[in-house]
Amino acid sequence: MSVLVSVNVGKPADVAWRGKTVHTGIYKEPVRGPVMVRRLNIDGDGQGDLGGHGGEQRAVMVYQTESYDHWQRHFGRDDLRPGMFGENFTITGLGDDEVCIGDRYRIGEAEFEVTQPRVTCFRVGMRLGEPEMPNLLVAHHRPGFYFRVITEGRVVAGDEIVRTRRGRHELSVADIDALLYLPDRDVGMLRKAVDVPALSPGWQQSFAELLAVQDNPAATSPPPVGVEPGWHGFRTLRVAQTRRESPAVMSIELEASDGAMLPAARPGQFLTLRVPDGELPALRSYSLSSSGARYRISVKREEHGRVSGWIHANVRAGTVVAAAAPRGDFYLEDDADPVVLVSAGIGVTPVLAMLHALGAQHSEREVWWLHITRDAKSLAFGPEVSELIDSLANARQRVFFTAESGRPDAAAIGALGLPHTAIAYLCGPQPFMAEMRSALAGAGIEESRIHSELFGALPPINPGITAAPHRAPHLPDGPPGAGPAVSFARSGITVDWSEDYDSILELAEACDVPTRFSCRSGVCHICVTPLVDGTVTYRQPPLELPAEGSVLICSAQPRQGVVLDL
Repeated sequence: MSVLVSVNVGKPADVAWRGKTVHTGIYKEPVRGPVMVRRLNIDGDGQGDLGGHGGEQRAVMVYQTESYDHWQRHFGRDDLRPGMFGENFTITGLGDDEVCIGDRYRIGEAEFEVTQPRVTCFRVGMRLGEPEMPNLLVAHHRPGFYFRVITEGRVVAGDEIVRTRRGRHELSVADIDALLYLPDRDVGMLRKAVDVPALSPGWQQSFAELLAVQDNPAATSPPPVGVEPGWHGFRTLRVAQTRRESPAVMSIELEASDGAMLPAARPGQFLTLRVPDGELPALRSYSLSSSGARYRISVKREEHGRVSGWIHANVRAGTVVAAAAPRGDFYLEDDADPVVLVSAGIGVTPVLAMLHALGAQHSEREVWWLHITRDAKSLAFGPEVSELIDSLANARQRVFFTAESGRPDAAAIGALGLPHTAIAYLCGPQPFMAEMRSALAGAGIEESRIHSELFGALPPINPGITAAPHRAPHLPDGPPGAGPAVSFARSGITVDWSEDYDSILELAEACDVPTRFSCRSGVCHICVTPLVDGTVTYRQPPLELPAEGSVLICSAQPRQGVVLDL
């Protein structure tokens, strides 16, 4: 007989953890007597991160005493008590290998439906003091599961648990969990999973996407040239020529130093250069302003920019530089829809590459070129853009000088009469792109059709971590490490590895490099990062390795010097 052993609740609280503050409801404590279970929650309970926990599909978290026994044996612990895995219901019986998605159970006055396995996040490891716990929950097939509340009512420890209905296709919680997180997926089971109406929408979508890849042979074939980097690591390129575009902007054309053909780049992608800068080389990424037999970058000399200053002072025809292959997912898609290219300042470079590509194709697409700069003196590529616009059958341009009339607002953009079916590409400073995205949406272009290139680091994804004062990426505090160099290309810093850190993710956090994570143990792949150069090893093997050329920084350490697109 299955029984409700304990009912556990807890309100979200701020918890100090590794120099950060985590807002979490993972700390649950048993309560005595009857407790009311409602559609969205249990009285007295709450969740700190509603994006990953709680809500109708995850109203009640369930974990088994048999799994408690398993982990006590595994870790050699005797201090595990109900609620420590963040569950609301501690039960006996109903293992993850026998409970099925869609099963319904009556407990006390209430009835429940199983919707999905536990969400793998770092907070269960934080609560238990076992950082690898999210990985182990999946690897040992003991995740626990969530209930949806079908009928509200009171429950109390000691209530019998009675199954009232079996879920469609009888797919167990453990099977569904493994299907999402482990390799060698069973296609037949994927087809059944998307046909289980009780499965929560997020998991339904994940399985539908996995099934789409399985059903589309082209999805597993080699990607077209330019989507994946044309080479691994850095190779030498030779400067063929330079040209002054404005008082502050210099274009540099690069060719292979060995005379070989350069791999094709997609218009809008960027090139990462490694240049000498003191004891450690500096890395900077520059969008290609055109590409073909040669790659062209166009570098603005910044007032306090060490790397741009070095480039302007030292790069000449014949100079040899080290470069990683063109990469990035901001590029012009092959399409027939109208295209709007919007830029400010040196953000012109990737959209200029797109305009070159349209010109080379003799495209008949409707093209709008919108550029914002301070004044005529700061305008780079003016004649080049005009020539390209004139060569296209359906192209027009507008240049806005902010010194004369300020930056165009939403009304000015709306008055242009941009086609609502257009695909827009934006590049420039972050505030500019936010304003333009809003203005273009206001002009009738769907948000999903507005793409932007972000200079510098990507926005972080740190679920549950409370906001802290922003700091620019910097060298970590404390004595320098003695290990391989770790370079964060987008953030522009290089740090020698130290054994004080368990993972590259921890080193990045110590440097205030923006990071992305959820499980922190090689399960969810949110932290996956392109590996520009070098090799890594994993202190805790991921449940599924990332694609070649990528690394899970939450559990990786450098084997030799590495460069990451972070």
